[in-house]
Amino acid sequence: MLSMKFNDIDMKNWKESDINTDSLWIINQRDKSGKHKNIYHGNFIPQIPNQLIRRYTKENEIILEPFMGSGTTLFECEKLNRKYIGFDINPKMLDYVNSSMNDGNYRNNFYINNCNSLDDVQVDVNIESANKKFDSQNVQFVLMHPPYMDIVKFTDNKDDLSQVDNINDFIKKFKIICDNTLKYLDKGRYFAIVIGDVYKNSEVIPLGFYCMDMIKRNFKVK
Repeated sequence: MLSMKFNDIDMKNWKESDINTDSLWIINQRDKSGKHKNIYHGNFIPQIPNQLIRRYTKENEIILEPFMGSGTTLFECEKLNRKYIGFDINPKMLDYVNSSMNDGNYRNNFYINNCNSLDDVQVDVNIESANKKFDSQNVQFVLMHPPYMDIVKFTDNKDDLSQVDNINDFIKKFKIICDNTLKYLDKGRYFAIVIGDVYKNSEVIPLGFYCMDMIKRNFKVK
């Protein structure tokens, strides 16, 4: 789905663009150019945030990411001239991403911090700081790539979603993070969740469907 209002794509000639409108994206090889390094197990394939950012935002708009990881979306925002707000519960990732962004050319266009996205006070304080930096009120796109339950344990923090091994607990906590962050999304704008299913105890748990069901019950879905 493409939105004429919220991107810089030439909608009259959208078929000639490299925006992938297929229902299934086949990406043969991850982009390893620029700052992208596959040093973090489970990190984004860069082409996914690239496609989503270009579909649903314009240049200079603000993207919020509650699960920053190793900075894949940030690097794409730098490439695509978008502003970026990113949180992660893992302080080691903050150190890594900051070291990757030490050239200074993009410093005024991003805000990142060690933040527990389950904690509404921490989220509010950090969003307020980011808004002051950008002289903004809200964000124009929220992109979420949460852990796939406890398949990969990223930290020992009890509030890290990768510590949750129960599907019901995971969905409850994920909803809290949605509540804490989506309230800062401009009215009428889009958010995206990228998540896969998991295999535990000899059966498939359709984590993506559980997340979509929660979203459908609590938010407007397109």
